[in-house]
Amino acid sequence: MEDFTDKVVVVTGGTGNLGSSVVRAFQASGARLVVTDRNYGRAGEMFPELAGSMDHLLMDGIDVTEPEPMQRCVQSAADQFGRIDILVNTVGGYRQGAPVHETQVETWDFLLNLNARSVFVSSRAVIPVMLRSGGGRIVNIGSFAALAGRSGEGVYSAAKSAVLRLTESMAADYASQNIQVNAVLPAALVSDADLRADPTRGVTPEAVAQVVLFLCSEAGRIISGASIPAFGRRFSS
Repeated sequence: MEDFTDKVVVVTGGTGNLGSSVVRAFQASGARLVVTDRNYGRAGEMFPELAGSMDHLLMDGIDVTEPEPMQRCVQSAADQFGRIDILVNTVGGYRQGAPVHETQVETWDFLLNLNARSVFVSSRAVIPVMLRSGGGRIVNIGSFAALAGRSGEGVYSAAKSAVLRLTESMAADYASQNIQVNAVLPAALVSDADLRADPTRGVTPEAVAQVVLFLCSEAGRIISGASIPAFGRRFSS
C-alpha cells in the first residue's frame, strides 16, 4: 500500500460512487483529506470518522463548477493545512444522448459544465496553492468515451475529450514547476457482483481508485500528461 501520510488531498465529488472510493483509499494510506460535496450533510453521514477531525476537512455546499465556492474551499484547506499536495477531480456525470438535431442545448451545457468546467474551475483554484508549496499532483477522471465518438454519446464524448485536452495542456504548462497532471479513463463503473456475472462489463470504483493512488505516488512521479486506460476486460478479445 502506498504511504500518503500527512499529504493533503482534495477530492471533489468525494461522496460519489468513484469519489468515495478515492477518499477511502487515500484515508487508508494516511492522507489528510479535503472532501467536497454539493449537498449539505451528506459527507458527514458518509464519513463520520472524518467529520470534526482537525486532520480532515469536509466541505458542504460546494458547487465545483462555480469559482467562488471552490475558492472558498481551497482557502479553507490552505488555512487549515498550509498546502495542498494532490487534487483528484472526480466530479462528472453521464446522460444518454440523441442525434445533434434532437439534443437540447441544456444537455450540452449540463454535461460540459459537470465534466469539463468542473475540472477547469477546481484546478484553477488549487494550482496557485501548489505553486507556492513547490508542486503537486492532479488527477482528472475522463472516460473511455473520450477516445471516440459513439452514437448517442456525442455531447458526453465531447465533454470527456475536453478533459483530456485540458489535462495535456496543464501538464505542459506546469512541467517545469513540479506539478504532474494526468487523467484516468474508466470504462463503466460496476460492482464486484456485476464483474462476477460478466467480467467484461466494466471496472469497480475501488480498482480505479488504486490507479489514481499510483499516479499520485512516488512511483508515478515520472508520469505527466498521460491518459491511463482503466477498461478492465471490457474491450478484450
